[in-house]
Amino acid sequence: MTGNQDPGRALHRFRRLCVYCGSSVGVRPEYEEAARGLGAFLAGRGIGLVYGGGRVGLMGAVADGALAAGGEVIGIIPEKLRARELAHLGLTELFVVDSMHARKTMMAYLSDGFIAMPGGWGTLEETFEVTTWAQLNYHLKPVGLLNVGGYYDKLLAFVDHAVTEGFIREAHRGLVVSSSDPADLLEQMSRVEVPELGRWIDKP
Repeated sequence: MTGNQDPGRALHRFRRLCVYCGSSVGVRPEYEEAARGLGAFLAGRGIGLVYGGGRVGLMGAVADGALAAGGEVIGIIPEKLRARELAHLGLTELFVVDSMHARKTMMAYLSDGFIAMPGGWGTLEETFEVTTWAQLNYHLKPVGLLNVGGYYDKLLAFVDHAVTEGFIREAHRGLVVSSSDPADLLEQMSRVEVPELGRWIDKP
């Protein structure tokens, strides 16, 4: 915290949240169950879902969970991947864009924060990118890992290792929060304070 910020006061309010997750369901049933549960949870809180627009894998599960609970679901998918990822046609709104860069930019623009569920290279890349953007103050939005079944335990241990080795500043360790429970994760995300660029960029 900085200045006289009250640690009990939420810094962020969420109208829409972006969810990154796999286009497969993984090998454990709990992944798909958690994705549907997250979608329903967000809808129950009146929070819109922004995601990659597919109807397969965890992507489809989180969208279906939100839609079944009456939530707003916005999908963004590149034209090249529309057929390959089987675009979800039952969404509140589906945007078809011309590139992955356009997809990620639009997802970030429409969202007030980011949640990563289990996923592969694409999920990891998207999560690291928006975290880097926060570090550099291109946005001030929180990033959370929904750590289903300990999926992200080793990644979190590596992040701590990177802090110890001096490649991630201690001030930036809190840019990413994690929990296995959606309600707890949202509570943590609401209190994330992104360090101001000028307070650390010139320091050795």
